[in-house]
Amino acid sequence: MMQSDSVPSDAVGRRIACRDECGTVRFVGKVTSAPEIWLGVEWDNPERGKHNGTHEGVHYFQCSHPTGGSFIRPQKANFGVDFLLALKDRYGQEGNQGIQDCRGNPLRWCQKPIEFLGSRDAEVKQRWFDALLVVSVRECHVSHVIEEDQISNVCPNIVELDLSKNLFASWENVAQITRHLRNLEHLDLSQNKLLLLSNPVSLSDAFANLKALAIQYNGLTWAQVLECAPMWPVLERAHLASNAISVLERPVGVLQNLILLDLSSNLLAGADQLVHIAYLPRLEQLILSNTGLTSLYFEDIQPDGKTAMFPKLTFLAIDKNRISEFSTVNELNKLQNLEQLKFNDNAIVECEKNAKTVRQLIIAKLGGLKVLNRTEISTDERKGAELDYRKKFGKDWLKAGGSRDPANNTPDKEFCAEHPRYQVLLEMYGVPEEAEMEQQKLFALKDQLLVLSIKCPDNPDQKLLEKKLPESMTIQKVRGLLHRLLRVPDAELKLTYVSSKMDMEIDMDNDLKSLSYYSVESGDCILVRW
Repeated sequence: MMQSDSVPSDAVGRRIACRDECGTVRFVGKVTSAPEIWLGVEWDNPERGKHNGTHEGVHYFQCSHPTGGSFIRPQKANFGVDFLLALKDRYGQEGNQGIQDCRGNPLRWCQKPIEFLGSRDAEVKQRWFDALLVVSVRECHVSHVIEEDQISNVCPNIVELDLSKNLFASWENVAQITRHLRNLEHLDLSQNKLLLLSNPVSLSDAFANLKALAIQYNGLTWAQVLECAPMWPVLERAHLASNAISVLERPVGVLQNLILLDLSSNLLAGADQLVHIAYLPRLEQLILSNTGLTSLYFEDIQPDGKTAMFPKLTFLAIDKNRISEFSTVNELNKLQNLEQLKFNDNAIVECEKNAKTVRQLIIAKLGGLKVLNRTEISTDERKGAELDYRKKFGKDWLKAGGSRDPANNTPDKEFCAEHPRYQVLLEMYGVPEEAEMEQQKLFALKDQLLVLSIKCPDNPDQKLLEKKLPESMTIQKVRGLLHRLLRVPDAELKLTYVSSKMDMEIDMDNDLKSLSYYSVESGDCILVRW
């Protein structure tokens, strides 16, 4: 891309690239002891800067970070390129250069690159651009469009457009492109620093048919999202991961068509924030991964009831959080339609020491759940989990006031709050016998040994091995054992296993976890590759 040799008249506020860094121009002019024109830049990466806009005691511009600013010469700044130029550069401009896909690779037919040849060059080119439905000009330094009216002539049928990691400075710059794409439904604007509007609804015509929008790593707060929301009248999927969203507020008159909301990797102020989005009428999928949550609760209903919050929600991701109590799982049973849950990498797994046990408890506690951590729950798995749960907490039920005599079956409120589905399980399977409720004795070491086969699928000459390993053995120690057996550097070993109960290969990629963490059982097969 060509770099600027002069400074645009509207340079202040413009986005620029310099080598591998991007920033916003905050100042244009002379600085003390230097007669030339300089650009004062606030960098996206504060480590690229040197000061906060103050140089040799003179304040030239403001930075949000104390070391986020510096001065550069104008000729080092790339102010960006025209959208259509970037499009033609990526997807093929000259006939004999052929056509490229979104990654810059030549498109092929029967292993030969497609080329524009002959007198019908322009006609063939136009047919090609007309056919473009999915377009990516990610990281192409796009900042503006020169001939707006040509967009509808050149590429009128775009449905999905990736404009992420470019140099757009405002929503108006983006709207100059999108208002000419009447079929546009999916738009990615991640990693762009866009100036907010005073009247967002004025640009709603530019996003009239937009159904899916990604604005990730943009530094937005929830208030700013709501401020922009009038631009997106029919938006159904909002991907807002890795922004500055902490405090939520209720959307009024906006975002009412949302089916999916992704707030992952935003540090939420607490679970109490979720009430503000709990009444979005069409919301089916909510992603709250890595948001710092320690709990969830729905206080509008008793433990065995169904909440009015999130009435349409079928999929919830709360993985990679700090949830350590099963009370949160109990609360999830209050959701009317929850069918799929992502819950892995929470503190509760560390507390229980066994991922399989956690899975069984979650299944037993959530009667409507069909998929847990991307794995379907079979009828047999559910029945086994619920029977084990009934036996595991039978003695606690009796101590709390439970009884085989229905007239005297009055477990206290504390037990009912901790095990809200227990009475339902009794109605399904009956009261467990006394022998079933006996506490299991500690297993001897020999009972905890797993009989495992070890196979090297990429090395057919290697004989199938069989070993007895303790379930508490860490993956790191398993690597060491295989290093000695196979004489292969343990750092090069990739370990997976296949369960004897289901035909699925599962990675064992955390050296500090034990075999029991991965729910490895006797009869399973460890696969070793290097």
